[in-house]
Amino acid sequence: MKIHISATVNAPKDKVWQAYTTPEDIVQWNAASDDWHTTEASVDLRVGGQFCSRMEAKDGSFGFDFAGTYTNVEVGHLIEYEFGGRTAQVVFADEATGTRIDIKFDPEDENPIDMQIDGWQAILNNFKCHVESQQS
Repeated sequence: MKIHISATVNAPKDKVWQAYTTPEDIVQWNAASDDWHTTEASVDLRVGGQFCSRMEAKDGSFGFDFAGTYTNVEVGHLIEYEFGGRTAQVVFADEATGTRIDIKFDPEDENPIDMQIDGWQAILNNFKCHVESQQS
């Protein structure tokens, strides 16, 4: 079973793609709540390339690396990756109101499905706000 989340960002696909794949942008939007942040990110956006986002609680109580390997990259359209024995797919599609992002991923076994959906959706919503705030 895959979990599916999505959002439509009011911005052109090239801007959305850039913000999703650029470490300088990732550290600005990659958090599920205000008490977390991403302190650093790296991206080698090619098949076999690695990515890593260091996610930490702002109070310093906990942190982890969200890391994996890209398994398929179609620039401007599709990213697929493996992380911790699980897989995810991110699709970018033009819509009349901007760019739709659809993310499907394998759930993990430690947390309830609803918590995983809420966390990933919160990060995607932060991404949407970040990109839309950059529009001029």
